[in-house]
Amino acid sequence: MNSLLAAVLPQEGGLEVPVSGKYNVAIGLMGLLTVVGVAAGIHSLWAGHEHTFGVSREVPWGMLIAAYVFFVVTSTGLCIVSSIGHVFGFANFNPIAKRAVFLSIATIVSGFLVIAFEIENSWRMPVNNVIGANPTSNIWWMGTLYGAYLFFMMIEFIMLQLENHKIATAFGLMGLLTGVVAHSNLGAVFGLLNGREFWHGPYMPIYFITSAAMSGCVAIIFFTYLAYQFNGWKMSESMRESMASVAKFGALMMAVIIFFTSWKMITGVTGNPPGKYEAMQALLSGDYATNFWIGEVALGMIIPFIIILAVKGRSMNALFVASLAGMIGIFFMRYDLVIVGQLVPHYHGMGLVDYPDLLTYVPSLHENLVVLGGIGFCGLLFLMGEKLFRGHLSEDH
Repeated sequence: MNSLLAAVLPQEGGLEVPVSGKYNVAIGLMGLLTVVGVAAGIHSLWAGHEHTFGVSREVPWGMLIAAYVFFVVTSTGLCIVSSIGHVFGFANFNPIAKRAVFLSIATIVSGFLVIAFEIENSWRMPVNNVIGANPTSNIWWMGTLYGAYLFFMMIEFIMLQLENHKIATAFGLMGLLTGVVAHSNLGAVFGLLNGREFWHGPYMPIYFITSAAMSGCVAIIFFTYLAYQFNGWKMSESMRESMASVAKFGALMMAVIIFFTSWKMITGVTGNPPGKYEAMQALLSGDYATNFWIGEVALGMIIPFIIILAVKGRSMNALFVASLAGMIGIFFMRYDLVIVGQLVPHYHGMGLVDYPDLLTYVPSLHENLVVLGGIGFCGLLFLMGEKLFRGHLSEDH
């Protein structure tokens, strides 16, 4: 072990992560965002969602649901990316495996933090998940499967730290299978809602899994680049090769998502399907057109795809720009998916007097602060992980 670390440390910069000024500033900022977000969430529970959130009876799922989907999609994607090397033996993905596993835990815990303030009686959820089990409910399965997924990923990470790679691989496989099932089930939460035409359809679980893989690639590039900046390390050749491989895999997933999005647009406008057409028009030329064309399409898919192909995954600075654009764009994807799917009223087209053609939703200050708190908490865990786990030094196994 000591000889192995001695071989690694000259390239990676040392056993201890240096505590620089920018590290202290970053961890202070992330801690502040976490405290503010949690305080806003607690106040919303005390004052009542009807007074502090922008949701309504007609649009019951707001920005917190979108942020929750963003975090858990990213977590599943990080699990997929880590398993390519750690579970399935593709050596190019090994250098990022430990950090990806840790970040999969950090992101899903951050998602749980956000959703806890969305559920007014969140303390009842773990109890009722057991004593009130309802196997016919997709949302019950979501809570159960994600709980099991978190457990498996935590055991995998512990085993990786102990260098027990045989057990870590077994739990990594269980975590991967559970995460994929949980994530496809999350897609089914949307896809099985017959009353929401924008969501309804069998492709939604498949779309969720594919977009998760894309999100995982973007996230591990983003956080690995930041980690090396904070640690003050020069990236080794093996890590550069790993980042290039992840970037190319991410570009492939982006191409698949572009395919999905194109057909979603085509099927949403062809033949004016009731309910779906109006929602699609809100994205293409309505109030959400900026979100869609600049956020989803440009930042989330086209710009990262072009950058990765242009540099062939070799320029770390370019990959960081692509990942930053991708992270922002993917958040817009989750937001548009959740919100726009609810904007078409159930009684649309019936000619009811004073009934809107499209409903409206604007996130409140409390919702924005809770989401920033979730982002801050994820950033705080990331920074603490870099310090506590020595920058997730990777050993071949």
